Amino acid sequence: MKLFKTNSKNKDFLNLIRLLDESLRITDGEDFGFYNQFNNLKLIKNVIVAYKNDKRIGCGAFKRFDENTVEIKRMFVVPDYRSQGIAGSILTELESWARSSGFTKCVLETGINQIAALGFYKKAGYLIIPNYEQYKGLNTSVCFEKVLAPQK
Repeated sequence: MKLFKTNSKNKDFLNLIRLLDESLRITDGEDFGFYNQFNNLKLIKNVIVAYKNDKRIGCGAFKRFDENTVEIKRMFVVPDYRSQGIAGSILTELESWARSSGFTKCVLETGINQIAALGFYKKAGYLIIPNYEQYKGLNTSVCFEKVLAPQK
């Protein structure tokens, strides 16, 4: 597997996002439109695309949240490639990139219907926090944060 750093204009990333949105339309149902408004790709400058045998198989991104924090966005692995550690590799690379860019913390939001994602982020060391900004008061959102270990 290869991880490629790029931006939100990358064609493979955009194709993976289309697949992600198709999946979220099903799991989020009528809430999809509300949540999707917070996924503006113009604000996302840092993207990882994972490839296996030159085939795009997963992605993730981050955007600046505040002076010290990034928000993890658009995490997705093609269903045939799940449970192989690919999402973990993407997330680790995003965290490393954020850390080397001077950020000290990551936050993210996922939905209560994203059962696999909830377990994945907990396993990756993310802690549940009160819902932030646009997710405040929403019982269908779960927000997480992780303090990044200092660079070695």
